[in-house]
Amino acid sequence: MRILILGAKGFIGSRLSTLLKRKNFEVLEFDKDNTVDELLSFLKQADYVVHLAGINRPLTKEEFYKGNFDFTKTLVDLIKDNNLSLPIIMTSSIQAELDNDYGKSKKMAEDYLLASNLPCYIYRLSNIFGPRSRPNYNTVVATFAYNIAHDLPIKIDDGSTIINFTYVDDVCDDIISLIENNKKEGQKEFLSLPTTPCSLDRLTILLKYFKQEVESKRHLPYIYNDFELKLFKTYLYFASDEGYEYNFASDERGSFEELFKSKRFGQISENISFPNITKGGHYHKYKDEIFYVVKGQCEIVQKNIVNDDICIDITKGDEPRLVHIYPMYTHKITNIGEGNSSTLMWISEIYNPKKHDTYKKDC
Repeated sequence: MRILILGAKGFIGSRLSTLLKRKNFEVLEFDKDNTVDELLSFLKQADYVVHLAGINRPLTKEEFYKGNFDFTKTLVDLIKDNNLSLPIIMTSSIQAELDNDYGKSKKMAEDYLLASNLPCYIYRLSNIFGPRSRPNYNTVVATFAYNIAHDLPIKIDDGSTIINFTYVDDVCDDIISLIENNKKEGQKEFLSLPTTPCSLDRLTILLKYFKQEVESKRHLPYIYNDFELKLFKTYLYFASDEGYEYNFASDERGSFEELFKSKRFGQISENISFPNITKGGHYHKYKDEIFYVVKGQCEIVQKNIVNDDICIDITKGDEPRLVHIYPMYTHKITNIGEGNSSTLMWISEIYNPKKHDTYKKDC
């Protein structure tokens, strides 16, 4: 199935493209550097259109209408004039309900798409945050996380201000679910996603706590809910050293994704395991590791390769506890819960395949 993403280089578009490719979809990427002729060519190849393109920080108010309404009109007219019946998934904004130029341009785009009678789904989004966002552009989370990670000041006019946040992967997962369920009929009602309210003061406290813990001997902060985990992963993106590639792998057991790399503070990854899955069965001669189960329930087994001493830890996501994995102990982790488990894993230095210090040995 071919998915055309409009605004493919943007914050949500680049993440959606990555996640679709991981699921083996063919992705057609269109952005502001492409031409209308290229857009038409892509439309003729696509099975779905995901319209993420738009303007939210123009130099003039006229750019709001050109980037949000005019482009949507061009898109709809191209589809109809060429007798294509493509379903369109479009992201709009909760500001479409407000009387400002950005909101009015979004509302005009919504109305034109709905009046076209093309099958469509329209999301009204609110304060999207996550890794790969841009400080001083996409979201206050990106700005605060970047500044705190780099020891720069932040400005808060009213710390009690509550903002409703949505994580970028939640947006992408919902869009992918629409596509995977092959829902091409469209609907007139606006779609929304669950949000998490958080004050600016609370946001600042959490981000500063993450910085403190990553730079401490513990390296991993205690995390008490899903929002804090998503916020922590966002912070790690801005705290990482530049210039490194971040690997992702998945198979029938689950997935493993690198989140953070620092020459000074080591590496943090997220391991997701399906129920009854065991991973590991190796030891390190000199590297230290810390495991922290943030979701689900896991059994962590360590065995000293010298004297066969065994240590077994049962950890649950709702009972925060860090488990130290020692050098010269072969170890494995098993998901013993009913759902998927998620474990943050710190290792004392960045993984180097030429100097891996990883040796296979069962527990």
